[in-house]
Amino acid sequence: MFLLFLLPPGRAAATPTFAASRTRPFKAASHNPLDEALHPDHAELTGRPASEDRQHSKWRLILSVFLPFAAGYYLAYLFRTINGAISPALASDFGLDAAELGLLASVYFLVFGLFQIPIGAFLDRFGPRRVQGVLLVIAAGGATLFGNASSFPELLIARAMIGLGVAGSLMAGLKSIVTWFPRERVALANGWMIMLGSLGAVTATAPTDWLLESVGWRGLFGILTLATVLVSGLVYIVAPEPVAESETAAIDRKPLTLRLIYSDPRFLRVAPLSAACIGSSWAFQSLWASAWLTDVEGLDRQSRAAHMFLMALVLSLGALLLGAAADRLRKRSIRTESFLACVGGLLILAEFVLILRIPLPSILPWSMVSIAGAATVLSFAVVADYFPKEVAARANGGLNLLHFGWAFLIQYGIGLVIEQWPSQDGHYPIAAYQAAFGLSAVLQLAALVWFALPSIRRLGKHLSRLVIGEREPPTGSMMHATDLPVLEPCEGIEW
Repeated sequence: MFLLFLLPPGRAAATPTFAASRTRPFKAASHNPLDEALHPDHAELTGRPASEDRQHSKWRLILSVFLPFAAGYYLAYLFRTINGAISPALASDFGLDAAELGLLASVYFLVFGLFQIPIGAFLDRFGPRRVQGVLLVIAAGGATLFGNASSFPELLIARAMIGLGVAGSLMAGLKSIVTWFPRERVALANGWMIMLGSLGAVTATAPTDWLLESVGWRGLFGILTLATVLVSGLVYIVAPEPVAESETAAIDRKPLTLRLIYSDPRFLRVAPLSAACIGSSWAFQSLWASAWLTDVEGLDRQSRAAHMFLMALVLSLGALLLGAAADRLRKRSIRTESFLACVGGLLILAEFVLILRIPLPSILPWSMVSIAGAATVLSFAVVADYFPKEVAARANGGLNLLHFGWAFLIQYGIGLVIEQWPSQDGHYPIAAYQAAFGLSAVLQLAALVWFALPSIRRLGKHLSRLVIGEREPPTGSMMHATDLPVLEPCEGIEW
């Protein structure tokens, strides 16, 4: 019942119509069953109250649209974060050093990021059901190859296949939310989607550690192969297909290209901050947090797994809390981009607490690192309002490309920096981690300053006027392009 609040009463009719499809879970009809449930005469035709049909239609929307794609994103998050648990076994079996472990983990982000734009275009053209169903089959093949790999190159190829196979998981879920859910509930629905998906990070901690002891890492990937095939079938059979009317309506509009996305001044202001903070958080949680807890904190395997389990729980709850908070703040005219900047500032503060070894329980700063990884709830909500929903997947893909590109650079770069110090019995010194994490924090700080630059300029002009006694400019004066609210339509682009 708790998921029903994603659809406010009386708004189900605002969702698009379902296309007639042989795989569609609804009966064939030329009209939306949600509209049918809300039709004034529907109660007379069915003998049931309209409110009962409306509630039933909400459940069908959640079960057929929301949960199947949430399951796909759960697998994507599990594959992303599982390297922290299996890296000791891989290092032992294949003799991998820090740089090779960093490359193996980060190639997922590289392939994932490179395919965001084309997958976004496919999602907008063919719909999330078909695209996600096919991609997950590729992920299942990668999991099979990984579990049977006998060399480091095979591990790299398998990891790349997995990255490609789950590259559309989040975008498909977000596309389905933008298509079927009310506009004012997008941020909240994104929060639920990412919260449920990030349970994959929870699974990659203590439960995965238990499975490793029982079946080993090769047996674990056999289980993941089966789960991926099942989810692929679930998405393809259960998820509905949107009608093609949005594509027809978009014919006369200017096509959304990568150049248009990356040249928009407001996107250019928000994207570096979003990429630097979210990408760094993913890089830390999927690999280097575990290494830090082992080499710097001196935790044993069981304590490290418990620590990572708590971080994953915080990540899941953080996604839901960020979505709910953004929803409330937006009602109070507080922009989501400003909230994102606050999260980025707290992440930088948490990293400096770790780097400077401030005497606080390490779970506190690491929890903030985890929460920052869920800030996609905020940045994707901004982009969803920023571009038309017909091209939402391409717009989100443009941003997600930066997220995963940054995660690849930081994850591999940290390994390269750490390797500059000699290891002792497979452990690296504290100074190596401080230097690597410090470099990441400085880059995030630069992105935060870039985001705040228009506000800093306005403050400087205001102070200069106070000093020299000038009057404030008229209210209707020209604003800089990057000062425009992110949630307003872009006047410079013709859709």
